[in-house]
Amino acid sequence: MSETNVATELEAKLGYKKANFYEKADEATIKAAYDYAPGYMAYLDAAKTEREAVTVSIAMAEKEGYVPYTFGMPLQVGGKYYYNNRGRNLYLFRVGSEPIDKGIRIVASHVDVPRIDVKQCPLYEDGGMAFFKTHYYGGIRKYQWVTIPLALHGVVVKQDGTVIDVCIGEDPADPVIYINDLLPHLAKDQSAKPLGSAIPAEGLNLLMGSRPYPGCEGGNAIRLNVLALLNEKYGITEEDFLSADLSAVPAGKARDVGLDRSLIGAYGHDDRVCAYPSITALFGTDDSVHTAMVILADKEEIGSEGNTGMQSELLTDLISEITTALGGHFATVKANSKCLSSDVTACFDPNFAEVYERRNSSLINCGVAMSKYTGHGGKSGTNDAPAEFVAWIRKILADANVVWQAGELGKADQGGGGTVAKFIAKHNIETVDLGVPVIAMHAPYEIISKADLYTAHQAFEAFFKA
Repeated sequence: MSETNVATELEAKLGYKKANFYEKADEATIKAAYDYAPGYMAYLDAAKTEREAVTVSIAMAEKEGYVPYTFGMPLQVGGKYYYNNRGRNLYLFRVGSEPIDKGIRIVASHVDVPRIDVKQCPLYEDGGMAFFKTHYYGGIRKYQWVTIPLALHGVVVKQDGTVIDVCIGEDPADPVIYINDLLPHLAKDQSAKPLGSAIPAEGLNLLMGSRPYPGCEGGNAIRLNVLALLNEKYGITEEDFLSADLSAVPAGKARDVGLDRSLIGAYGHDDRVCAYPSITALFGTDDSVHTAMVILADKEEIGSEGNTGMQSELLTDLISEITTALGGHFATVKANSKCLSSDVTACFDPNFAEVYERRNSSLINCGVAMSKYTGHGGKSGTNDAPAEFVAWIRKILADANVVWQAGELGKADQGGGGTVAKFIAKHNIETVDLGVPVIAMHAPYEIISKADLYTAHQAFEAFFKA
């Protein structure tokens, strides 16, 4: 055997190289990945806010036999339950046959998405147009949100407690709303500003109309017409905005991207591209002996704050209730539980290669990505998963023949980000991040790979079963 052949064999034996899904998977698996995508795309289209994601997910769960859970109710082996936390945060769990002291298998995603929120006193008229004032939610790049079709989603809660669902701009017959930008002919000063400040936050005003109310004179005729139209459709008044959760999100549906249809373009991949496969994996593993839980969290994009975010005490409250109902020991259950923080990561983009560390970046079509740590700088603000837990995950993915990769969020000093992992790990629950790589993360229209989406589903199934 030649020295070249010996070196090649040795490299194959000792070296490591990321596997491309299309090179490793057989035709049946590739077809399964493409067949899996339409269900996810329908989920995206129906769930553009965290409230909608919870509603759609509950409907999916009820079809699989899940029933509402209330604190103190008895639990039984094989039972399937969901806890709806204020319509914005959802816990799904299934009771396994093994003792609860063996712990709970948890997959935690978030269903809130960067967006443009409507302020409490939003409506004003100026220059022959009516606008809504807004406050952006999460880490957006403001220049990306101007001059694109937007839809208005959310709820208005009247003083008597009546909840009114609002959705304008998704039906083809609906109008859309819009944020104005400056024409290039007059943008000399704007163009000289840094990208991050060229569009000020208070300039993200939603264009709501320009026609005055018939017979009304003065400076508020257009504003009044907008109020009249909203009152006619939804029965609301201007004061009702004080108790409303309304958001502007990109209008339109998820679409195949690329001539080979290998990619999906949509609003909200971060993080529903992990939420959806975690749900389908839970539904597909009823034969597992483990007690399993899927968390759809709120407020991750603003630090997991509030009573619907992962910093609330609800997770430990639920674990305590489940433990008591099944005769276990609370501290033991937590210590033996395992969690995948299923959040997205950055996908290497050759158009911006200078911000990535290529050897440790996630690549398109190379499968679901494990991030041992996130954070920024010197691993600040991260859960750095221990090697023992990473090795355990490696084994279950290898045993299930799942294509996966390791990845991190760009160069060490370039920026960074966080997930819910650190908030779960602080309860003495072993946790690591495992999610889908995304191109143009936090943009109004993000890109993911169908192959990476499907491997996330496979990975979560393997986790629930192992």
